[in-house]
Amino acid sequence: TVNEPTEESPEATAGQDAQAEETAQADDDKETKSKTSFFGKKKKDNKLEQQVEELTDRLKRSMAEFDNFRKRTEKEKSSMYVIGAKDIIEKMLPVVDNFERGLAQAPEGDPFADGMQKIYKQLITTMEGMGVEPIEAVGKEFNPDFHNAVMHVEDESVGENIIVEELQKGYTYKGFVVRHSMVKVAN
Repeated sequence: TVNEPTEESPEATAGQDAQAEETAQADDDKETKSKTSFFGKKKKDNKLEQQVEELTDRLKRSMAEFDNFRKRTEKEKSSMYVIGAKDIIEKMLPVVDNFERGLAQAPEGDPFADGMQKIYKQLITTMEGMGVEPIEAVGKEFNPDFHNAVMHVEDESVGENIIVEELQKGYTYKGFVVRHSMVKVAN
């Protein structure tokens, strides 16, 4: 038998057209959804990347702030140690001054004075070991950072602003002045 072309009814043709149209519409919807999801995904990816960048930036800033805090506290801790040590040294200096005054008045050859001299040397050696040093004054040029001028004298034999006498010894602790030297300066 030979297949003959059959004539379909207009209703059947309209049904096929409607079905073809629905299939085409479904394909268009899928393509639109595909494009939308692609662009929507890109938007999500951009948002996520932005959030990652923001969080990374916040983390870096927090780490830098913590590092600065750590350095600042270490510096404060060491400066507090220096301040505490300077305070103790400052309170010991009158004892050193009294030792020096007493030894200056002691008669030579006195065994008691010799014993006191040895104790004085031990005290000075211990202080030097801690970083305490006397400020050089006599014969040096006056420096207000280290010296406190309490007297002026007219003396042509020495230069101007030269210290001619030290009235009270000054000391430094690790480069910081604990007590200024009280001096007499030539004009």
